[in-house]
Amino acid sequence: MNNRFVLISGCSGGGKSTLLAELSARGHAVVEEPGRRIIAEELATAGKALPWVDQAAFLRRAIDMALADRISAAAHEGWVFFDRGLVDAASALETLTGEPVLRPLCTSQRYHRRVFMAPPWPEIYVTDPGRQHGFEAATAEYHRLMTAFPALDYDVINLPQTAISARADFVQACLGNVA
Repeated sequence: MNNRFVLISGCSGGGKSTLLAELSARGHAVVEEPGRRIIAEELATAGKALPWVDQAAFLRRAIDMALADRISAAAHEGWVFFDRGLVDAASALETLTGEPVLRPLCTSQRYHRRVFMAPPWPEIYVTDPGRQHGFEAATAEYHRLMTAFPALDYDVINLPQTAISARADFVQACLGNVA
């Protein structure tokens, strides 16, 4: 378990990336969402590992990237905040294909025991070229993750639907000196 690696997960379009930008502005190391980076690469190269073209290939790339991100993040001091991570990709792949990947991958590659979840927030949800699924699919994703994280013995903390600075304050207060 890496006590310095903190996951920000939850509903697509729930404000995770905005929260990570605020935490970065406060001097914390952050790791961008694997899915967004993969989509940008695939669109730039006319690749097929896109969630709306070949979701299994996309999720396998996300798993590989999340594992590589953990290795790279070890070089940082202090808290490292991840915009999604291994559990997100592995639980999605297991749900999609039935392959039992979640427990084997995620029990040996732990994050901080507290995981922060962005709940569905319809008032801020938008689609874009990298997020083509609707709010209903995003909400289903949230519910899948709300089952996956506790099953792996994580303490799940829902983020408040409030201003970004207050959200960042909340995360920092919840972590406090907890290791």
